[in-house]
Amino acid sequence: MGPQKAALLNTELRIFTYGDLIQYYPFRYEDRSEFCKIADITEEMASVQIKGQIKSIGLVGGGRAKRLVADFKDETGSIELVWFQGIKWVSKAITTNVDYVVFGKPTLYGRKFNIAHPEVEPVTPSSASKGLQPIYNTTEKLKNSFLDSKGISKLQQKLVEVALPHIRETLPENLTNRFRLVSKKEAVANIHFPQNSEKLLKAQQRLKFEELFYIQLKLLRQKNQRKTEFRGQVFKNTTSLNLFYKNHLPFDLTDAQKRVIREIYKDMCSGKQMNRLLQGDVGSGKTIVAFICMLIAIDNDAQACLMAPTEILADQHYRGLKAFADLMGITIAKLTGSSKVAERRAIHEALESGELKIIIGTHALLEDVVKFKNLGLCVIDEQHRFGVAQRAKLWKKNAEVHPHVLVMTATPIPRTLAMTLYGELDISVIDELPSGRKPIRTEHRYEKDRLKVFGFIKREVELGRQVYIVYPLIEESETMDFKNLIEGHEAITRAFPEYSISIVHGRMKPDAKDYEMARFVKGESQIMVATTVIEVGVNVPNASIMIIENAERFGLSQLHQLRGRVGRGAEQSYCILMTDVKLGKESRMRMETLVRTNNGFEIADVDLKMRGPGDLAGTQQSGVLDLLISDLSQDALILTKAREAAIEILEQDAELTKPENRNIKSHIDSLNSNSVNWSRIS
Repeated sequence: MGPQKAALLNTELRIFTYGDLIQYYPFRYEDRSEFCKIADITEEMASVQIKGQIKSIGLVGGGRAKRLVADFKDETGSIELVWFQGIKWVSKAITTNVDYVVFGKPTLYGRKFNIAHPEVEPVTPSSASKGLQPIYNTTEKLKNSFLDSKGISKLQQKLVEVALPHIRETLPENLTNRFRLVSKKEAVANIHFPQNSEKLLKAQQRLKFEELFYIQLKLLRQKNQRKTEFRGQVFKNTTSLNLFYKNHLPFDLTDAQKRVIREIYKDMCSGKQMNRLLQGDVGSGKTIVAFICMLIAIDNDAQACLMAPTEILADQHYRGLKAFADLMGITIAKLTGSSKVAERRAIHEALESGELKIIIGTHALLEDVVKFKNLGLCVIDEQHRFGVAQRAKLWKKNAEVHPHVLVMTATPIPRTLAMTLYGELDISVIDELPSGRKPIRTEHRYEKDRLKVFGFIKREVELGRQVYIVYPLIEESETMDFKNLIEGHEAITRAFPEYSISIVHGRMKPDAKDYEMARFVKGESQIMVATTVIEVGVNVPNASIMIIENAERFGLSQLHQLRGRVGRGAEQSYCILMTDVKLGKESRMRMETLVRTNNGFEIADVDLKMRGPGDLAGTQQSGVLDLLISDLSQDALILTKAREAAIEILEQDAELTKPENRNIKSHIDSLNSNSVNWSRIS
């Protein structure tokens, strides 16, 4: 390969080595073993392979509509072959009355089928038995340099031939036997050029298992290493916690909350530093769990902090927890970007002396000037909003012993994704809502129902309830969306002249935004017209209706998060999804899913299947998802088996020194230590 083509593979596909190329797998296969008769072609066929002869060739049309058309016949009928590009080259390459094999997608044009830009090859003994042909992803630039799928396939053919004798086995024999996996050599050969569909399936299963096994092995080793290397403070005393349970807890905890608290307490007593992810749907009661864990830290002469991504959220946590802290006589303060200088100074001193036990804040907590006497627990809310480096800064706030870390998220993460993205964390899940909470009723309405929806809003506001009306704000069309929001606000103001209406959007100054939010929280305004800035934040128990305009323009998880802004009080709450009548298949599926279920984990699974893991919030930057062949939305079973196998091996042989794990050890040793995906060929 010349330097120009090599440079194109570098920039277009990030292929730099033979290892990269041989692991650039086909994304689908075409079955070229079957031939079809022209008379049997139907519109439903994705592609067809036919044998016959070209009877005539000619140019049709002029200017941009100019095309080359050939009349292709077999014994049952005829079909048109059409080329819009490369006309000169094609007209020289094909001729009449020669037997050809033609492959492509048939399209019905008028009453006749045609195939645009078909593959055309003279009939040879090998063309009759091509079997499954690999199709590789490519780009326009590569196609222009003859590196289309066929070009890449030719490279792979040469490479597989040369590389096969050098490919080492990377899995131990007991694993390949137990899971009936083919050898690495056989898998690589059959993933590119499968002898039949059964061998292709076995190759895919082997390579997927290996990839997911090595990712899990890496995550689990990191987790074990951290537990061995980093000791944690031992928090066994629970005096305040028992008092709080007995005298001040205003409601019964759910079984799920109790289970999670037991898991966290066990970590805190272990002498190892805790790193736990707490997942719970919107409104499942994560904050009270966090407070109870803070009490455990305080009972053992330590301090606790809670870091939230926005001032609004920090303020909400502070107000919620201050009520409990005051009952228990525990000092609590809030530190954000807008805290006054004198206030900050007092907080800094009280933290350093140990007098201040709980601090709630934003990124302001990360500043070097913020020092603790003995930080024992860090709670991080909506963790995907914070980078790893920011979390590490909190770790270092206790030089003696790293604080225990509890990471909370209200974004339900499908199990497969959690096992991969957060595989090095222990995971706790609150999977039930507090008793007395009524499930939110979700309805899908069209523009024609607008007056009925307005009537419903009026009735609810007259009962003393409050309403959110949310408009999309998507970067590419921000001007248009902004216009929609302003027009929507005007329409709402005209429809409800007797009510006070707040408006909140990203272009407002923080002070103005906070003022409008505060008005709504206090009940001074009845309707809040907003963009998604309210997605994570305000807790207004009195708000019982969420209207989402242009709901088809939101993702499933985002719709679920928005819906979770209501349903915080004892009253029945409603979410109304407003869309146009014309909806695509995926948009319709999103609306149907939300109407059908309130279960965030079920919604997250549907979202994963629809969008794929790379598109889900915050996962693009995760190198862990740089997958070569696996698909987390489809390979949950393989992932579970791979993780179980990795756990088993590390439990019996943490350092991988046993002879039976020789293949794993030598494979890991041959890799670059920075490699994220350990299944890659070195």
